[in-house]
Amino acid sequence: MRRLHTQPRRRTHSAATLWASLGLAAGLTATLAGTTTAGAAPSGFVSHLAGTTTIASTVPANGDVNPYGIVVVPQTTGSLVKGDTLVSNFNDAANLQGTGTTVVQISPAGAVSTFAQLTGPLAGSCPGGIGLSTALTTLPGGWVVVGSLPTTDGTSATAQAGCLIVLNSTGHVVETWAGGTINGPWDLTAVSAPWGATIFVTNVLNGTVGSSPATVDKGTVSRLQVLLGFGSPILFDQCVIANGFAERTDPAALVVGPTGLALGSRGQLYVADPVKGRITVVPFATTRFRPAIDGGTTLTSGGGLNGPLGLALAPGGDVLTVNAGDGNIVETTPTGHQVAVTQLDPAGAGGDLFGLTVDAHGTGILFVDDGDNTLKLSGT
Repeated sequence: MRRLHTQPRRRTHSAATLWASLGLAAGLTATLAGTTTAGAAPSGFVSHLAGTTTIASTVPANGDVNPYGIVVVPQTTGSLVKGDTLVSNFNDAANLQGTGTTVVQISPAGAVSTFAQLTGPLAGSCPGGIGLSTALTTLPGGWVVVGSLPTTDGTSATAQAGCLIVLNSTGHVVETWAGGTINGPWDLTAVSAPWGATIFVTNVLNGTVGSSPATVDKGTVSRLQVLLGFGSPILFDQCVIANGFAERTDPAALVVGPTGLALGSRGQLYVADPVKGRITVVPFATTRFRPAIDGGTTLTSGGGLNGPLGLALAPGGDVLTVNAGDGNIVETTPTGHQVAVTQLDPAGAGGDLFGLTVDAHGTGILFVDDGDNTLKLSGT
């Protein structure tokens, strides 16, 4: 377990003291969303989806394309409006991967604005600069955290470690989190607690760059503990909770490695593993201090899975995963049974789906479509 230096100022805390005094396990257990009962009948959430609607283009004024990350705003604060959707763009107007700099904000009615356009220098270290990835979330208090996996020319040869960028509720950078266990942050999920939040982030550049096109089993999931309520968020602890995920560079996708994440009601973390075509489970993700080897236990593989990328939980606790290899979404129960496969992307094309989330009403799926750079809703 290694400490992280945040910039522009440095804080030092005793992780053991903070964990004990803040009641970490109890706080997390109380705030985990959703309930899942072992042996419960499959919910078949996606089988009720009927039709897809385009909400808006995700292309901002600067021309950024390739929408990746997605999160629904839970509370109105500053420029953030409850129910709006934030989307991060990975490519610039020239369609170079790892060079996108914008987070757009889209209302349910389709009004689009630029929440943040990030240009250097940032308020802190971010090796390689800015190339916003699928890693995107909000934290209590109106903070937004977005990942950067940057390149200089859109190729994996120039990819660098990047960072997590912390924005305030008006879209301004307040600090960055870099180094330590963070190396190519690709996707993330977060859960709040009375004292702050826990962020889980996948990392895909551990030994990948320079090994192309070889596959290496060095992908990781890091757990970051963040204290809130004392000015800007304080990152006070981090550790790797899962390792051994397969990852490789790719001329079309830049890098392929562990992607979508979702936290179950019993502290189990689900992870999409596209290289091996499976969904894994990391048990005791909120409290463990040793990494689960080989990415954890395989929940499901094969079947409808075809390069699983983005991942979310249905209201009943089933795992929803979109495929890189086709336009489908796959629903899997917590016991590992695939109960539904549905075409989500209207074009049915591969390589178009990345970020997804259940909508604010809990009845449909919001997702980004890389094929035409839009935010779409598949509902009942």
